[in-house]
Amino acid sequence: MGAQIAAHLVNANIETLLFELPADADNPNANVIKAVEKLKKQEPAPLSVKAKATCIQAGNYDQNLELLKDCDLVIEAIAERMDWKRDLYVKVAPYLGEHTIFASNTSGLSINQLAEAFPEALRHRFCGIHFFNPPRYMHLVELIPCQVSDAAMLDHLEEFLVTYLGKGVIRAKDTPNFIANRIGVFSLLATMHHGKEFNFGFDLVDALTGTLIGRPKSATFRTADVVGLDTLAHVINTMRDTLPDDPWHPYFAVPDWLQGLIQAGALGEKVKRGVYQKIKNEIHVFDLAKQAYRPSAAEADEDLKRLLKYSSPAEKFAALRNSQQPQMQFLWAIFRDLFHYCAVQLPAIADSARDLDLAVRWGFGWNQGPFEIWQAAGWKQIATWIQEDIAAGKSMSQTPLPQWVMTIVASGTQGVHAPQGSFAPASGKIQLRSKLPVYQRQLFPDRLISEEAIYGETVFETDAVRMWHTGDRIAILSFKSKMHTVDIEVLAGVQRAIKEAEQNWRALVIWQTEPPFSAGANLQKATERPKSDAKPSSAPPPPPAPPSAFQSLIKKFKKSAQATVLQVARELDLADVLMAKKLAEVNNMIKQFQQTSQALRYSMIPTVAAVDGLALGGGCEFVMHCDRAVATLESYIGLVETGVGLLPAGGGCKEFALRAAQNAKDGDPFPQLKYYFQTVAMAELAKSADQAKELGYLRLADTVVMHRFELLYVAKAQALALAETGYRPPLRPREIPVAGNTGIATIQSQLVNLREGNFISEHDHLIGGKVAHVMCGGDLTPGSLVDEDWFLELERAAFMELLATEKTQARIEHTLKTGKPLRN
Repeated sequence: MGAQIAAHLVNANIETLLFELPADADNPNANVIKAVEKLKKQEPAPLSVKAKATCIQAGNYDQNLELLKDCDLVIEAIAERMDWKRDLYVKVAPYLGEHTIFASNTSGLSINQLAEAFPEALRHRFCGIHFFNPPRYMHLVELIPCQVSDAAMLDHLEEFLVTYLGKGVIRAKDTPNFIANRIGVFSLLATMHHGKEFNFGFDLVDALTGTLIGRPKSATFRTADVVGLDTLAHVINTMRDTLPDDPWHPYFAVPDWLQGLIQAGALGEKVKRGVYQKIKNEIHVFDLAKQAYRPSAAEADEDLKRLLKYSSPAEKFAALRNSQQPQMQFLWAIFRDLFHYCAVQLPAIADSARDLDLAVRWGFGWNQGPFEIWQAAGWKQIATWIQEDIAAGKSMSQTPLPQWVMTIVASGTQGVHAPQGSFAPASGKIQLRSKLPVYQRQLFPDRLISEEAIYGETVFETDAVRMWHTGDRIAILSFKSKMHTVDIEVLAGVQRAIKEAEQNWRALVIWQTEPPFSAGANLQKATERPKSDAKPSSAPPPPPAPPSAFQSLIKKFKKSAQATVLQVARELDLADVLMAKKLAEVNNMIKQFQQTSQALRYSMIPTVAAVDGLALGGGCEFVMHCDRAVATLESYIGLVETGVGLLPAGGGCKEFALRAAQNAKDGDPFPQLKYYFQTVAMAELAKSADQAKELGYLRLADTVVMHRFELLYVAKAQALALAETGYRPPLRPREIPVAGNTGIATIQSQLVNLREGNFISEHDHLIGGKVAHVMCGGDLTPGSLVDEDWFLELERAAFMELLATEKTQARIEHTLKTGKPLRN
């Protein structure tokens, strides 16, 4: 965790020093260097780009403690042993700077007991900062004060964690395992208990407790593997040892099967064997009865799936409780005991129901927190059923529901969450959101069940888009299509918004109320006309690579954008278009797409793309054509069309050709262009906003935002800054030098070698050749001067030629049917 926290700090451009135990005398920092090298290989990647690993400074406890005096914040993340931690604090305390904040990343040890190892004069600068694993991706950080932690320091830390590291901060009380782990691990233990009672296999439990009930796909036992079975056992033992008075204490025990796997070295994902194990290409699961692994194949009951998919929360829980079907009884049991536990423990572990729900959501990836689920299903009815089950001896504990639950029932309110805030047990009243200034940057923050987001005042709205504002002169455009794909109606909406913004607004920001930014073009509606009166509803080039870099095409052509190609194909939804052979209509849409991209580039007001999540294909092209992009770190941007046998035709190829020409030395764009060609031909998907800059999808001037709920605030600020400078659109380049036929021939020679070596197919060769033809400017003499329209016509023609081929059509249809790319 220490190395991964360091990685996320350098992701945020924060100078970071990583300490480890000293190694041998020849290289005392060998342990740190090994840890940093491991960061480059881990998946999911802790680093936004591998190059940032070099920004982590190495240190060891024998030689470098004096470096601590210059650190603003020191985070301890050693093993979860109270004695080890306290010994370390005694050792490092004399080296801390006058204003250094010292924090522990403990997942559940007492912060006050740890603070006792600090000199009394320093304790006001001590607290807990508990990151969840993996730190880059998990939103939650629990901030835990000791009894004398300085209040201003805690506020400052919270602001730092929110804006600079992009985290959702919850102030937790100093209780064992704090909030998220306390509730999450209890839920896991309850699930294990009831799974055993119903004699369900681990894979069936996971089939029932994953996405089916609004939790991550990793569900219960896959999550345990990811966390580490030894780590899980440690957390369970911590609960057993530190919570002797907990009414559920008899269940705080490491199961025999879990202890057995740990003793056998099956620790989970980190050793590739735990509850699950991948054997060849098949996932196997540990079978308790056989004490051996078997293929994992369990499925949830079909009637249960339909119930959970189509019923209201109240109907779902009524059916679960009243059913005699074992899988439904199991789900009711785990939810009932979760609700019961949360109700009893809330006053001890959290300041409000809001803190508990958000901690569980952010720390474990649930769609809703326990109290949100309870409230949605009917607070009074669920409370009555829990009481009845307690009386009947069905609950894991006979402890009655606390009085505060029944007070809410008697009040007639819907539950613990209200539009203005959430129930706080200490006061018995609604507690409002935090008033720290940092949260004023979150114009539309993460919200709970009772909170409704009102997205400003409408300027105009169609079935496809909505243009709106928040009372200033910056207009905002949001798409309403599924996955925010771009069809002919969205194109018409963007063009209308640009014209409206030019007449009445200072700038235009494209921002979606929920991710993704856009999954790309949807050609299914290519033949439909836009509706005007619809009913309302809501860089610098990459670093030089050696000539042998073309050999990376060998693997990349076989695996190009496999993680996204299915989504692209589904959202393109070309099946109907191909069946109808309406290629002329598609050609018209592509032309309109190009016109819209150019309109974004040359509008009379600044345009800013606010990107969060996927920006694929046409979505990426919109980003590339706006004056600025503001992207969250977790933005996954790419021109991935070659994955389904096509090429970018909304201005993406043109844009790369233009950027190569603008960065050309001695008038030759090819040295820059060949790297952009690889990006397009290999359907490179940037796995972070930082990598999108490396690949050229984003420019050096584009801004990376760490916190997704601050995205719109920053995008509007960027738009206003451009407007305040007396904005004028860029001049249209009239003379763009091309790489021409020499550039095409150079790339083709590499493609031929790959084809003759059977590393790519004949159709791969055709696609790569089309991309090269477009980006090099066609069959012209190198250095010939053309304009943007020349590239756009080449794009459109090449796209249509590929779309008309049987092999591209076969690739698209195969991907739609199987979810896998076809290499024909």
